[in-house]
Amino acid sequence: MPSSFVKNLRSIFILIAITLPSLLWAHGVTVGDKGYIQEIEGINLLPFTYLGAKHMVTGYDHLLFLFGVIFFLYKLKDVGIYVSLFALGHSSTLLFGVFTGINVNAFLIDAIIGLSVVYKALDNLGAFKIWFGFQPNTKVSTLIFGLFHGFGLATKILEFEISEDGLFANLVAFNVGVEIGQILALSTILIAMSYWRKSGGFIKHAYSANIAIMTSGFVLFGYQMVGYFYS
Repeated sequence: MPSSFVKNLRSIFILIAITLPSLLWAHGVTVGDKGYIQEIEGINLLPFTYLGAKHMVTGYDHLLFLFGVIFFLYKLKDVGIYVSLFALGHSSTLLFGVFTGINVNAFLIDAIIGLSVVYKALDNLGAFKIWFGFQPNTKVSTLIFGLFHGFGLATKILEFEISEDGLFANLVAFNVGVEIGQILALSTILIAMSYWRKSGGFIKHAYSANIAIMTSGFVLFGYQMVGYFYS
């Protein structure tokens, strides 16, 4: 077995081992935050902004998907376009889901989010063009999966039955926090990737990295489906 293959395989399993515990708690809300959300009333902009930023920074399913989205984007303009599309989808369904009270099983939504990670990794690997002979519109897919990511959080918020007093303003503040957290997380990722790209090993290990991303997405999907069937 070639040594390069062994090294790549080892890198995949190391990444999975690091991300697995976090993936299993993707979209989760801590007990302390849950209690706080349920108890407060009225407009609380700063606390909800903080909670939104915290959700994004610790939302490893979001970050895995976005990592896949920006993996081959080299211009900040392109990064901004794709991230804005994701944010538009995420924010829209979060507000829509909460205010309409549409409640879908959280396990199924999170399973779809896991598949969104798989999809993006396959897209980066050029699998769809090889398999089907065409390349899906990456901007449209980013927006669509952003809708699912936001809907996943909306299902969690509905479970908490938070006060309707100041709800709209608080949710807007939460979305602002999500964008702040997204900027912070992506800035860190982009800085790390800029060093990686300059090292000369980026293209060499790009395939292995996306296989690892795809595997993590399948793990998240499988975990959520087990939760769905046993819940």
